Amino acid sequence: MLTGLLAVAGCDRRSSPAAPGTLAPALPPVPHWSWIAGQQFANSRGNYGLQGQSTLGITPAGRSDGVAWGDSAGNFWIFGGESEPTADSDIWYNDLWKYSNGQWTWISGSDRPNQTGKYDTLGVADPASVPGARSGAVGWIDTSNSSLWVFGGLGLDEHGMSNALNDLWRFSGGQWTWMGGSSSGTQTEPGIYGTLGQASAANQPGARRSAASWSDAAGSFWLYGGYGLDSYGHAGYLSDLWQYRDGQWTWMGGSNRADQPAVSGTRGTPNTANSPGGRDSATTWVDGSGNFWLFGGATVPGNRFSALNDLWEYSHGKWIWLGGSTEPSESGTYGTLRQAAPANQPGARIRAAEWTDGSGRFWLFGGDGYDKAGQGGILSDLWCYSDGQWTWIGGPDRSDQGATYGILNIASSSNLPGARYNAFSATVGGRFLLFGGHGNDAVKTLGYLNDLWFIQPPQ
Repeated sequence: MLTGLLAVAGCDRRSSPAAPGTLAPALPPVPHWSWIAGQQFANSRGNYGLQGQSTLGITPAGRSDGVAWGDSAGNFWIFGGESEPTADSDIWYNDLWKYSNGQWTWISGSDRPNQTGKYDTLGVADPASVPGARSGAVGWIDTSNSSLWVFGGLGLDEHGMSNALNDLWRFSGGQWTWMGGSSSGTQTEPGIYGTLGQASAANQPGARRSAASWSDAAGSFWLYGGYGLDSYGHAGYLSDLWQYRDGQWTWMGGSNRADQPAVSGTRGTPNTANSPGGRDSATTWVDGSGNFWLFGGATVPGNRFSALNDLWEYSHGKWIWLGGSTEPSESGTYGTLRQAAPANQPGARIRAAEWTDGSGRFWLFGGDGYDKAGQGGILSDLWCYSDGQWTWIGGPDRSDQGATYGILNIASSSNLPGARYNAFSATVGGRFLLFGGHGNDAVKTLGYLNDLWFIQPPQ
C-alpha cells in the first residue's frame, strides 16, 4: 500500500538533512490515490444521458483498451475500447467522452456497441462521419490542444467487417474528419513504406493494433510496431517506426517485415543498427528533451507468454537499450519500498498505464505480467523512473490483487486501484488520471472496470 513518507532519490524533492539539534524539515507526502467516479464493481453498464449534456450519474460503461487524452484546459477524454464479449460477438465501442469539473459528458459516437465506421469524404469534416467501434487504437492531441487524433486498432470498417484498421481520424470543432488510411480495413492490404526517410502522400502504415506511439513538440505523431500487416501483407509483430507530419507518413526506421528480433547492441550505447524488434502493447513516454522512451510489451512468438521488461530510448535517430532483460518473462526486482537502486526493475509486462510528471519523471502502473515471485498475472504496482533508476513507489509486489476504494473523492494511503491492464491514462492538470481497464474490482471479480482514479505526484 502507499504508506509512509516518500524517500526516493530522484522521485522526491526531499530537503537536505537537518543539523543536529534542529527540527527536520517536513517531507512531501507519498502520492495517495483518490477514487473520484465510477463503480466499485466490474462490468458496470454505462449511462449516456443526452449527448453533449453533463448531469450526475452519467458514466461510460466498463471497458479497456481505448484511447485517452488530457488537454490543457484540464479535460480528460476517452474514445472506444472493448467490454465483456458475448457468446456471439466481441463488444467494441466508438463513443467519445469528456470528464470535466467532476462530471462525464457523452460527446460523440453511438450509445450502442459494434457500430460501423461512416467515412464520407476524405479530409472533409462532416456531422455524419465517425470512426467505427474499435479497441487497440492509438492517438494524440495536437500542439494547439484543438484536435484529438485516432489511428488504427482492431474493429469495424465501413462494411461492418471485423478487421485490423489503418484509418486516421481527427476530432475537432465537434466533428470527426477521416484523414487517411483505408475505409475497408481489409486484412490483406500491406503497409506502403516508400523510401526510408522520405515523406510521400502514398505512404501508409499497414493495419495494426496495440502499437506504441508518441507526439513531439513540433506536432508530429510517431508510431512504432504493434501487431499488424507488413509490406508483404504478412501479419505479425511489427518493428517499423513512422512519423506523421503535414498530412504525410514517413517510414523512419525499423524493418518492413514482421516478427523481427530485437538488436540490443551494447547497453547504454546508441547505434543505428539497434532496434527493439517486433512487439506490441509496450509502454511509452516523452522526456523533457523530446526523446522517446519505450518499455516492455509482447514480442514475437516462441514463449508461452512473451512479455518483456527492457527499457529503450530513441534519440537523434538511434535506439539505445538502457536496461531490463533481453529475455522475456522476467520477474520484478522490487528492492526496498520507495528507495531507488540500480538493481530495481519492474517485471516483464504488457499494457501498463503510464504518465509523465512536471519534473520529467516517468511513472508506470499495473499491466499484465510477472510479479516479484515470477508469478504471471495482473499487476497493481506503481513505479517511478528517474535519473537512470527505477523506484517501487507503492502497490503490492504480488499479482492479482483487488481494489480498495475508500470514500469517494477522499485521498487515503490505503486506497489502491485493483490490478488491471489496458486502462486509460493521461496527465491532466498535473494529476495522473486512470480510468477502467480489465482487472479486479472491490471483491476481486475480474472484468471490465469503469472506475476513475487520480493521483497527485510529488513535486
